[in-house]
Amino acid sequence: MFKIKNLLAPVLFLVPQLFFAQYTDVINSNRPGETMSAYAVGKSVIQAEIGVYGIKEKHNLLDYDASGLGTDVTVRYGAFMEKLEFILDLQYQMENFDTPYTSYKKNNFRQTVLGAKYLIYDPFKNYEKTTNIYSYAANHKFDWHSLIPAVSVFAGANFVGADNPYSFSPQSSISPKVVLITQNLFGGGKWVFVTNIIADYITTDYPSYGYVLTLTHGFNDKWSGFIENQGYKSDFYSDAIVRGGAAYLVNSNLQVDASISTNFKNTPSLLYGGVGVSWRYDGRYKEKQMEFKADKKAQKNEDNKLDQKQIDYQERERKRKAKYE
Repeated sequence: MFKIKNLLAPVLFLVPQLFFAQYTDVINSNRPGETMSAYAVGKSVIQAEIGVYGIKEKHNLLDYDASGLGTDVTVRYGAFMEKLEFILDLQYQMENFDTPYTSYKKNNFRQTVLGAKYLIYDPFKNYEKTTNIYSYAANHKFDWHSLIPAVSVFAGANFVGADNPYSFSPQSSISPKVVLITQNLFGGGKWVFVTNIIADYITTDYPSYGYVLTLTHGFNDKWSGFIENQGYKSDFYSDAIVRGGAAYLVNSNLQVDASISTNFKNTPSLLYGGVGVSWRYDGRYKEKQMEFKADKKAQKNEDNKLDQKQIDYQERERKRKAKYE
C-alpha cells in the first residue's frame, strides 16, 4: 500500500504562491498515511520514505493471536517531466501466531509494487487567487476554485513470489495495480483532502478493490496531523481501517512521523502503530516556474485602475488650478 500523506507537505506544495510545478520548497512525503498524493516529487528529485511498525492481531473465529514487526520502504523518482514520477514500494512483515494447539511463524514480502504516477490535471496551473484590495469580505469568502481537484493516475504491477504466506496463491505472479488519485486544497492551504480509488491484483482470481480518504491539517510550518479511512474488498480478504498520526518537518528535506491504526471487526481485530522518516535529494533539480495567466490579467487590470486614478487626479488638479487663475 502506498504511503501518502505527508502531512505537512501536501498542505504546502499546493499553495499557488510557491509558483512552482511539482517541486516544493519542503519535502512532499506520502508518509505516514496510506494515500498517494496527486503531485510528483519533481524532475530529477529522488526521495526515500522508510518506516517500521508493530502489529497485533486477534481472530475470534479462528482462535489465534498474532504479533509482529514490519518495515516499509518507498522510493520515488521524478524523471523526464515534472508530471511524472516512478515509484518502488516494498513492505516486509514478520509475525508469530499462537493457537490453542500450536505456534508458528510467517515472514515475507507483504507487498512489492513497481509503477509510475502521472498528473493528468492541475487546477493551479496558470491560476492564482488574487487579492481584492478594496474588500475584506471578498478576500475571505469561500474559494469555489478549491472544489476542483488535482487528478493523477498510477499504473503499476504487483510482484509476488512463490509460496508467499501473504499471497492467495502458492504460485508466483505479476498482476496490474491501478489507482485514481484526486487532491483538494481548502482553507487557504491549511487543509488537504486526498482520495485514492484502487483496483489491485486485477487479473488474478482474487482482485481487490478499495478506497482511501485522507484529511490533513497543517498546524504551523513544522507540525501537521491527519485522519484517514481505508476500505478494501475481495473474496480473499476485506476490511475497513481508520488511522491517525502526525508529522514533524526537521528541515526542508527531512521529515519524521508517527501513526496508529485499527479496524472495527474481530476476524481479525487489528491494532498497529509505527514511526518513519522521509528524506529527499534535490541537488540536481532545476527550478521551473509556472506562468499564471489569471494573475497577469488581474495585474493588468490593477495597473489600469492605478493609471486611471492618476489621470483622474491630474484632471482634478488641472481644474482646481484653472479655477483660481
